[in-house]
Amino acid sequence: DILVDGKVCDCDIVVTCQVGDPVPLQVKLTNWSKHSVGPFALTMTPYQDYQNGVHNYDLQDAITFVGSNTFYIDTVKPTKDSVYLGSLLFLYTGDFYLNIKFHEDNCSRELPLSWLCLPSVHIRATEPVA
Repeated sequence: DILVDGKVCDCDIVVTCQVGDPVPLQVKLTNWSKHSVGPFALTMTPYQDYQNGVHNYDLQDAITFVGSNTFYIDTVKPTKDSVYLGSLLFLYTGDFYLNIKFHEDNCSRELPLSWLCLPSVHIRATEPVA
């Protein structure tokens, strides 16, 4: 489950926020398997989609994380949750996306594709209301 500013997100929803206000992020990983999973890392990477096949990941002047954009997960037991909290701060207006990936933390081989990525979250940063 992914929550942006307290709202559940999926690939069909655009979350609107204001420039200069920290936007709380929550990612909850639930292990529905019969076995413990881990260790792996959860990484959140913001980007802009130019709608021509180009993604701009060079956004250090437009977006900053309050806290870390990578969380290390040791083990998640069967039927248990692991919740990770952070915040984004948008410095400029625009349409941004958040790429969320899980990858193995103990070797260079990535997990199968069904485990690798969640759908991108679409966030629209707007001017503050005066």
